[in-house]
Amino acid sequence: MIALSLAEVAAATRGRLADCTGTDPAALVTSVVIDSRQAAPGALFVALPGERADGHDFAATAVGAGAVAVLAARPVGVPAVIVTDPAVGLAALAASARDRWAATVVGVTGSAGKTTTKDLLADLLSGLGPTVAAHGSFNNEIGLPLTMLRAEPDTRFVVLEMGARGIGHIAALCALARPHVGLVLNVGSAHVGEYANGRRGIATAKGELAEAASDLVVLNADDPLVASMATRAKAEVVTFGSREAAAVRAEAIEVDGTGRAAFDLLAAGERHRLRLGLVGGHQVANALGAAAVAIGLGLAPADAAAALERARPRSRWRMEVTTSPGGVVVLNDAYNANPESMRAALAALLDIRGEGRAWAVLGPMGELGGEAEEAHQALGRLVAELGVPRLVAVGDGARGVHEAAGAATGWEGESIWVPGVDEALTYLAGRVRPGDVVLVKASRSFGLERVAAGLAAGGGAGRSGRRDGAVGAGIEGTEYRWNTVGHSGEPDTRG
Repeated sequence: MIALSLAEVAAATRGRLADCTGTDPAALVTSVVIDSRQAAPGALFVALPGERADGHDFAATAVGAGAVAVLAARPVGVPAVIVTDPAVGLAALAASARDRWAATVVGVTGSAGKTTTKDLLADLLSGLGPTVAAHGSFNNEIGLPLTMLRAEPDTRFVVLEMGARGIGHIAALCALARPHVGLVLNVGSAHVGEYANGRRGIATAKGELAEAASDLVVLNADDPLVASMATRAKAEVVTFGSREAAAVRAEAIEVDGTGRAAFDLLAAGERHRLRLGLVGGHQVANALGAAAVAIGLGLAPADAAAALERARPRSRWRMEVTTSPGGVVVLNDAYNANPESMRAALAALLDIRGEGRAWAVLGPMGELGGEAEEAHQALGRLVAELGVPRLVAVGDGARGVHEAAGAATGWEGESIWVPGVDEALTYLAGRVRPGDVVLVKASRSFGLERVAAGLAAGGGAGRSGRRDGAVGAGIEGTEYRWNTVGHSGEPDTRG
């Protein structure tokens, strides 16, 4: 972060200092946190209200841990900058910081793959200079300014993930971030229940990034709704995909027995063969999008291919592969779910099962509105169509998955419905065996990652398996709310 004095923080947020007797207005703020447990000397603690607790209640704790002051909506008995709304104040502080650094801002959006692609971009762009990228899925009006505030004077690139649950959300984020580059990955069904016009409404929202980017717009040529955003762009447009007309494209795609894809990267008249370290054939599109941005910003195609090959997962619960002490392979993709990401995850499951048995442990997909019942039934039919041999549907919302799979003509697999996470883990613990591959996937709010953790630990507490994928990266999430003790944000991802 570019250090600001406490007086400069007050000026940037249009706030007033309170309870600052003995605190020097020139004292420097060198970090901004929304979790009192992360407060350290030099921090500014933003006291956000939440569903079950209020950040203001932890102001003294934060200052006691060394925070310079608190950004608060009311006096809290410790040094504070008082503003009308701490979230609005946080955004104003980020906007002030944006004026102080000259980094190229890259915005990434899409219904699926945003976080993985953002992580890939961080790997690729770091080859050109110091790069700051969002932690986890920091992609809304809280997470995005927190990422912006991490930029230093020498930062060359700032990679921002942008999510939305409605038209105008991304436009508001863009007004704050002022992106030079905009990357739109796809338009799917994530959070479709929040949009009056279904997928076309989602396309309208995602296209706000294409309209806002000042220098370069990167679009998926394989997605018609994304490709059509070229007409909304005011900057140069570059496309990626498998179509011959795409400027950056993939040919000769192959997926091996570990679920990792190899392909030829074609860009700028060059061809480079590479194999991704990420699981799932769908990662090819994410890699192409990241490569198109990086090449557009000056990275040589050969260097882009090499960086993609070196890249490994950074964010938790997204195609995270763990092998339990008993030899069960757990594919934890429980961070979020929509019809498109479910299809991709099931394909990955079948790619990596080898000689073992494949299990699909599927929970509900959230925020599908009136399409929810049909979407879950369609998922059950897809399980049968792909020939997934074992299905465990978890929770009331996933009952339709179980019923539709069982009713599918010709499917010879087995399906069971269980009411919750504990029942799923109990059922699986007594049946999985060495060599089995278990996919665990649902919308984040359902908490199905506990099944994955239990299986990875060997079916019981106190043991940990070997993790072949990502490790955690801080507090993840986007739509802010407080946990039961009121210290920190919990994930609730925007699409």
